[in-house]
Amino acid sequence: MNIAIVGTGGVGGYFGARLAQAGNNVTFVARGAHGNAIVENGLQLLSPKGDYLLTKRKWLIHP
Repeated sequence: MNIAIVGTGGVGGYFGARLAQAGNNVTFVARGAHGNAIVENGLQLLSPKGDYLLTKRKWLIHP
């Protein structure tokens, strides 16, 4: 399934990461320094249900 997460903050990042982990094609939309940090370092999910690092995803960054 193709999914777009508009707003990759705490909630969008969490659910987007879980959807990607389940095998969905997720595109993340973020902006500013937060978006740039995600592009450079990936999106790291730390959770009692297991940690997950998203890299090599489709990131759309708005200035």
